[in-house]
Amino acid sequence: MIYYFSIVLVCVVFYLFFRRKRTYDLKNEHCVVTGGSSGIGLAMAIQSAKMGANVTIIARSKARLEAAKNEISSVIKNSQQKVLTFSVDISKDTNLKEIVKEAEDNAGPITMLINCAGTSICRRFEETPIEEFRKLLDINFLGSINMTQAVLPYMKERKFGRIAFVSSIAGLVGIYGYSAYSGSKFAILGAAEALQMEVQSHNISVTVSFPPDTDTPGYAEEIKDKPIETVRISESAGLYSAKDVAIKTLHDILNKKFMSSVGFEGLLLCYAFSCMKPSSSFLELIVQIFTIGLIRLATFVHLKHCYYTIRKCAEEKEREKKM
Repeated sequence: MIYYFSIVLVCVVFYLFFRRKRTYDLKNEHCVVTGGSSGIGLAMAIQSAKMGANVTIIARSKARLEAAKNEISSVIKNSQQKVLTFSVDISKDTNLKEIVKEAEDNAGPITMLINCAGTSICRRFEETPIEEFRKLLDINFLGSINMTQAVLPYMKERKFGRIAFVSSIAGLVGIYGYSAYSGSKFAILGAAEALQMEVQSHNISVTVSFPPDTDTPGYAEEIKDKPIETVRISESAGLYSAKDVAIKTLHDILNKKFMSSVGFEGLLLCYAFSCMKPSSSFLELIVQIFTIGLIRLATFVHLKHCYYTIRKCAEEKEREKKM
């Protein structure tokens, strides 16, 4: 047992301290970000612009798009960089290919697509109308699929591209109150896995990001109606800034990592789900092989803690009723 733990420790040390560190210059590249007018999407667009990329942001609100464009334009590396905006509902619009062509005509070939557009609700299963399930599937899942289908033919023709989907930790594990949200985010992972198999021979990489709770306008709205059980379960993962999530996600996209996580809990869950997922390096594979047993134990304990939290909340509610 001591020998096993020693191997695990050595693997983790090697992975953390000897993994390849690279800096990227995105000059002459073109990054398209859906949901780019606020939250993680805006933060991704800003980081891409700081690295020299031409940036196109897509969202529904024209006012927020204009404000986001000004913010992105203030951080560009050189005056030749382009910042484009399109007011579109990607879950319904059928003219996305025309928008993609216009964006490429004005800012060059699209080399990176980041699907950030999304929304969330947090309600118990029986309290969630079927219309809300459909809404989240349309925005979180079908919107990303619709946009990717519009961009993909251009990337395949040029034999180069990076496609990213922003899911959620709730897209890896179902969490109390997130039945509609988790369902829409789980769907992204399945589609992305299949897509990666299809496009690998075209030199196109696929990344799925699983951020924890992130300090965004969407999160501020979501917590207004969050059940107490969800609040307490989510507390362990912490609250991250959109900037931190964007920097880590963009780093993983550029390093062609299939699963991107932020924070220790996110890393743990990604490793727990890694058995049939592509590995970004041999070192990462070795770490997964020697740690998967311990990770299974850790996730089991974490799940037990979630159920304990839910039970305690139920007991508190029962006491309040009696009082």
